Amino acid sequence: MKVSLNWLKEYVDIRMDIKDLVNLLTMAGLEVEGAMPTGEGFDKIVIAQILSIRRHPNADRLSLVKVDTGQAKFSIVCGATNICEGQKVPLALVGAKLPNGLDIKRSKIRGEVSEGMLCSEIELGLGQDASGILILPSESPIGADFGETLGLKDTVLDISVTPNRPDCLCVIGIAREIAALTHQKVKYPTLSLLDKGEEIHQRTSVTILDPDLCPRYVARMIEDVTIGPSP
Repeated sequence: MKVSLNWLKEYVDIRMDIKDLVNLLTMAGLEVEGAMPTGEGFDKIVIAQILSIRRHPNADRLSLVKVDTGQAKFSIVCGATNICEGQKVPLALVGAKLPNGLDIKRSKIRGEVSEGMLCSEIELGLGQDASGILILPSESPIGADFGETLGLKDTVLDISVTPNRPDCLCVIGIAREIAALTHQKVKYPTLSLLDKGEEIHQRTSVTILDPDLCPRYVARMIEDVTIGPSP
């Protein structure tokens, strides 16, 4: 099973380095087959805010975008149509090397200088959407490291869970094991579900045909779900 180290840290305090953690779990019977760093390739990619957008004087399908990182302002030639002033976007600075291998250089595009590149999710290796620039949450801090701010820099543990330890086939299970081995308490998540609307039995019902085989079965109705891309 693969599990995020950052996710584990939400439930248990992990202060040891990754090698000690791997050894601790392996000696406890949860063999760690690998510890793979993720989020590499985001050096020199920062969060920028769009200050202005104007048409490229020599190209109908390009725009001249002025962005601010808090430390400096940059002029970027961009072909995306989904951006507007005030948005926060990932900016690959000159010298950056994107996860897809593209080296970012200062260049002239149809006579206008471009001092970096605004990135889509496919260029960042985060998805398959190449239709436009990746728009970041409005609260994203400008100038901040893109990978760190979005929690992309992580270590993924590949753990071989034996058949007698099904309790460890989840993040909480692994966190509970680490807590037990390091004499800590697990920080369990708190859930709060708001019941509102009409009683569910007025819309649907659950019938248990054989209580001996299934002593309890519950249902909850969720309405007004908006279908869209996953964050």
